[in-house]
Amino acid sequence: MEYRKLGNSDLEVSSIGLGCVTFGREIDEAASFLLIDHALEHGINLLDTAEVYAHGASENVIGSYIKKKKNRDNFILATKKIAPLDYDAIIEGLESSLQRLQTDHVDLYQLHVYDQKVSLEETFRALDKLTADGKVRFVGCSNFTAENLKDAFEVSETLSHAQFVSIQPNYNLVARGIEQEILPFCQEKTIGVLSYSPLGAGFLTGKFRKGETIPGGTRFDVMPAHQDIYFKDALFEVMEGLRSLADESGLSMIHLALRWVMTRPGVSSVLTGGRHIGHVDQAINAAEAEDVSDALLTRLTELSVKAI
Repeated sequence: MEYRKLGNSDLEVSSIGLGCVTFGREIDEAASFLLIDHALEHGINLLDTAEVYAHGASENVIGSYIKKKKNRDNFILATKKIAPLDYDAIIEGLESSLQRLQTDHVDLYQLHVYDQKVSLEETFRALDKLTADGKVRFVGCSNFTAENLKDAFEVSETLSHAQFVSIQPNYNLVARGIEQEILPFCQEKTIGVLSYSPLGAGFLTGKFRKGETIPGGTRFDVMPAHQDIYFKDALFEVMEGLRSLADESGLSMIHLALRWVMTRPGVSSVLTGGRHIGHVDQAINAAEAEDVSDALLTRLTELSVKAI
């Protein structure tokens, strides 16, 4: 497993991070524990959750794991705060997360969204307080636009607040928008990138075809809002191009899609979750793969240009 420095922090994150969105929602505590154990045993050292995941159940599961295993120092723990992002909401939100996680600090506390109703100055004042108190080691953001990120960085830089060490954006073969402004800005300012949804919520697995019935139990069935993001003509074209390259190379669509994201410049860690150990193994195999040539990666990049 490869480890990379996260932005300008002293955190060394594994090239794969374990996304914990399924905990308490799609899988129970016992299955979640198996997933965490398997990830840690294979060198994955980043666990990413959020207060909103399963209405706090994901954090509760991780907290139970920490209490049982007593191994809090064995991994990097990241969670996220949804809006509102005013001073009191952030302070209280972190305290609630710490209680659910059964720990006295998180390594990375991320703003889950941009809150247009609250000034960035107030938001960063709360983040400063949490870092000063030692309850948060570093701060980051998720789902910020390039403009949001630049504004936040300017505020923190001007007022000497705790600065973002990372951003967590959606990034995959059919969602490449961050390449235009976000990735260049992150490289300029040394901000880490924790990309999520490398398979496009399952869109790139090959389970779906344009106009066909959505298989029951898939992410697009359980969370229909994903259809608005991915079910577009241009993206179906990219997905079918991926299918063709998979058939030609003898490698799976999943393997190719994962490997492509993991080799993209500027990406610190690719967050991948799942409902069983096999899903984690898919990511591990892709991270360690030597069967995807540079020429094949170039073809993947070229066929997915419509997703930029």
